Amino acid sequence: MHAVAFIQDLAVIMLVAGMVTILCHRFKQPVVLGYIIAGFIIGPHTPPFGLIHDEETIKTLAELGVIFLMFCLGLEFSLAKLFRVGATAFIAAFLEIVLMIWIGYEIGSYFGWSTMDSLFLGAILAISSTTIIVKALSDLKMKNERFAQLIFGVLIVEDILGIGIIALLSGIAVSGSVETGEVFATVGKLSLFMIVALVIGILLVPRLLAYVAKFESNEMLLVTVLGLCFGFCLLVVKLEYSMVLGAFLIGAIMAESRQLVQIERLVEPVRDLFSAIFFVAIGLLLDPAVLVEYAWPIVVITIAVVLGKMVSCGLGAFIAGNDGRTSLRVGMGLSQIGEFSFIIAALGVTLQVTSNFLYPVAVAVSVITTLLTPYLIRAADPLSARLAKVMPRPLARVFGYYGDWLRSIQPQGQSAVLAGMIRKILLQVMVNLALVVAIFLGIAYFAGTLAEYLSQWVASPNSQKALIWGGALLLSLPFLIAAYRKLKALSMLLAEMGVTPDKAGRHTERVRKVIAEVIPLLSLLGIMLLLMALSASILPTLELLVLIALVAASVSALLWRWLIRVHSRMQIALMETLEQKRDGHH
Repeated sequence: MHAVAFIQDLAVIMLVAGMVTILCHRFKQPVVLGYIIAGFIIGPHTPPFGLIHDEETIKTLAELGVIFLMFCLGLEFSLAKLFRVGATAFIAAFLEIVLMIWIGYEIGSYFGWSTMDSLFLGAILAISSTTIIVKALSDLKMKNERFAQLIFGVLIVEDILGIGIIALLSGIAVSGSVETGEVFATVGKLSLFMIVALVIGILLVPRLLAYVAKFESNEMLLVTVLGLCFGFCLLVVKLEYSMVLGAFLIGAIMAESRQLVQIERLVEPVRDLFSAIFFVAIGLLLDPAVLVEYAWPIVVITIAVVLGKMVSCGLGAFIAGNDGRTSLRVGMGLSQIGEFSFIIAALGVTLQVTSNFLYPVAVAVSVITTLLTPYLIRAADPLSARLAKVMPRPLARVFGYYGDWLRSIQPQGQSAVLAGMIRKILLQVMVNLALVVAIFLGIAYFAGTLAEYLSQWVASPNSQKALIWGGALLLSLPFLIAAYRKLKALSMLLAEMGVTPDKAGRHTERVRKVIAEVIPLLSLLGIMLLLMALSASILPTLELLVLIALVAASVSALLWRWLIRVHSRMQIALMETLEQKRDGHH
């Protein structure tokens, strides 16, 4: 009987959603809006009778919708794209998120809502809707314009920061307090996990997909992709992060494979089905009584979203060096909330820390801002022309000077090349260190199991710790040596630039040599102290540590060339994957 009720619910959802989306298409409104209205029509709060019987199963399917939405967002994410839009995206997204969280919190406090409600409201308002913006820009045929590319960059950074916000909110909801130390620890762990997952994932997953693609079976590829997606989500949940993070990351990893276009084509129908159910499930939760009761907060929040995002994103784009017209178009294009906000609102409901009215309020604000999006994007040009006319001359001159000054401080020629080299070396050092830290934290996590296994041969707990810590150090050697060599290259570069013959005279070469040797050694010492602090739970006694250090030094001296070769192979494999994908696209 349960199966029949479920099929009946599914039939009702799909039929009503189909009819409403046809109407939305006729009136040129976003499909997402149609799904929410369909959910509202068949929902339990809409008279004369509820058409849905098994809400729990629908909620489970809606969770799948979230996974597919985030997975497809990950597929659209590209590391190359992120580096291209660079500063504008980071500054605009950061400004927007900080300002909108603060505005949301203040609005919640003004209406006398609880701290948790206010905090969640801030997070709900912080992130714009990728699906709605992409749809609106496609419909207006503006997808390839410069401001649209900047908007996509901001959305990518927002999605990454949004994942961080979800992780933080989960932590705050569980502990019930906001500790600055905890926040930094959470963000640090999250960043580390994302870097390691991306590096290891990009080394392994595209190769596996390329192997499966050889069989030229769409079915086999789809099943493999879905298996990897759900498997990775499960791993992330086991590590106590949200499923949303797992779906986004595995999507971002698969975005670097040569089969990307094929994967997108195969996953699209599955995503459309489950995301339709997700948006319909949001509509089911809309209660007209709540909307009437909270009409005033909804109006205030809607105005705050539109104006707050226009100002924060526009200002961010302008600070990063874009002209006024482009900055305003970026700000007005991002003035709405959508699927990420629903995920954050749903998190509050799931963790039982927010009031029941917050979800419907968030949905209502999203619906209104979604309707406004195409009109705001269209209105950006006339508005910027009008503002340019009424702006006082001195102010316009100040803005002009700012743009000229920004362009003048951009590194040119030789210095731009040097800046690029330094950036590249620092990035490589960071990635290697992240992998080393991950090895130590991972081994510390499994230390209990490893100690039990070793107790058959080694009785002393101290010797067990020495073996475990030493093992972690030996595993890390290729990455530590790589980091040391990169730091040495950086020191030589800085010594060349900083110590000139007119300053040091005949001692120039000697001073350069000392700097080139001292900086990497001091850095390595700092790294070892950091590793000892992070793996304090498995740290053996000082005598054993000295012994481990001597063994590690001997192994490094004997196998120096081989360790460098191992690391180079991994680095080449990583670069090849990224380059192949780029060549495949062009």
